Amino acid sequence: MDTSSFNPFVLSVLILIPILGAGLILILPRVAAKPLGLLISVVNFIIALHLIANWNTSGGAGGFHFQNLVPWLPQFGINFHVGIDGLSLWMILLTVFLAPVLFLTMWDSLTDRVKGHVALLLLLEGFLIGVFSSIDVIVFYIFWEAVLIPIYLLMIGWGGPGRMRAAIKLFLYTMLGSVLMWVAMMFLYFHQANPSFDYSAMLAAAHSMDAARSTAALALFGAFAVAFAIKIPLFPLHTWQPDAYSESPVSATVMLAAVLSKMGIYGFIRFAIPFFPNAAAYLAPFFIILGIISIIYGAMVAIRQTDFKRLLAYSSISHLGLIVVAIFAATLATQYGEIALSGAVLQMLAHGVAISALFLLMEALQQRRGTRDIAQFGGLAKRMPFFTSLFWIALFASISLPGLCGFVGEYLMLQGIMQVNFIYAFLACTTVIWGAIYMLRLLGKLMFGEIIHEENNKVFALKSGEGFALVLVLTMTVWIGVFPQHFLNPINPTTHNFIATYNRNSDLKPTTEAALPEIVRVSQRQ
Repeated sequence: MDTSSFNPFVLSVLILIPILGAGLILILPRVAAKPLGLLISVVNFIIALHLIANWNTSGGAGGFHFQNLVPWLPQFGINFHVGIDGLSLWMILLTVFLAPVLFLTMWDSLTDRVKGHVALLLLLEGFLIGVFSSIDVIVFYIFWEAVLIPIYLLMIGWGGPGRMRAAIKLFLYTMLGSVLMWVAMMFLYFHQANPSFDYSAMLAAAHSMDAARSTAALALFGAFAVAFAIKIPLFPLHTWQPDAYSESPVSATVMLAAVLSKMGIYGFIRFAIPFFPNAAAYLAPFFIILGIISIIYGAMVAIRQTDFKRLLAYSSISHLGLIVVAIFAATLATQYGEIALSGAVLQMLAHGVAISALFLLMEALQQRRGTRDIAQFGGLAKRMPFFTSLFWIALFASISLPGLCGFVGEYLMLQGIMQVNFIYAFLACTTVIWGAIYMLRLLGKLMFGEIIHEENNKVFALKSGEGFALVLVLTMTVWIGVFPQHFLNPINPTTHNFIATYNRNSDLKPTTEAALPEIVRVSQRQ
């Protein structure tokens, strides 16, 4: 059956279904909220499979697939223009995959103001798809801002005791970045003879400034970079994140850690670096150093945590720091830039899957014991053997065991980083060691040893919805680890085009010999 005629409309449908579904949830009786929310999210996931099934027949201008352009405010150069490539494909599929997983996980535990919670989660799904599919820059910005609304409301409505403080910090940090990005966007908009927010027009305007190596180009790159670094988050703009992750309900925590954090990395790859390649190359060592600090700082703070959700929050800072190092190393690499960038994009997906599984597992423990204090647990393997087995898989996926989702992307990133600078690669690869330390300590303290606290004897096994959701997520960790080429096939052409375009527009790219570590240059001369 030929479904290619649906190609131009599929992204708009994926955005609209959860948004319209959220409105429907609010007007129907409370008892229908969870079943209908699950149904809508499953339908959207099934429709999203069209992206994979028709990937090879949907290509268009600029390397974007499934493009759709609808004039919106043409007099202002604004169009509803959507399309995706290998960078955004897996982020959209991760979003539509996690939505039904979260509904299954919350099936029994969500009892308070159900309609509002379900509607906000559906809105968040639709807005996130909009972020990753927008080609028109102003449409991207609208969705970027819109994502904050359901996340903020989920936090203050269903979060923990410190939810107000966490929500306010998230709001203030995000608004700071948004204001800076808006100023940069408007500067580029008015820098054109015929102002337009179309991606290609904004790209050309940015290139004209970047080619002159002007101070304005550095400032504009910095404005975009701050907005994206906050969302990742990158040290030292990270202080909102541990509170937000630990005080949010599971729906917001999982989406924050798995998807929203990738919006920042996506922004660097889609906008900041392509718009200002010379500025990116000039500042690349600075961002690489920040990424390395994030790796080490996040890991060392994670080791000291007594709250398992805050431990996972800081571990996420560490893992995402490695991705930042890789994407900026790709701007300096002369041979393996594509490899580093492909690894970074794959790792965006892999980290999203692994961290989702870990937060879902920790949520199950918190619901059963009412605490996140690691010291209150111990010996749970005797009471929850199936849970412990699932935790093993998620843990090893997080620390990049071969055969699980984290390994391939991490290897590709480190290979690319190594070609740029051996010291960078050495410091970056310590993420594996740090990750093993804090994750294995967490496993030991939660699952093994004697049961000291009597409450742990009363902990019950996973419910069917929780168990099924976790099996789905952990199946993905194995699939990505064993068959990574399935995921790299759409990614590689995008990273190839990115590096080729970057090389054409950057004058600051080092020569091949200058980019190689000294030990390699000496061996080549000999």
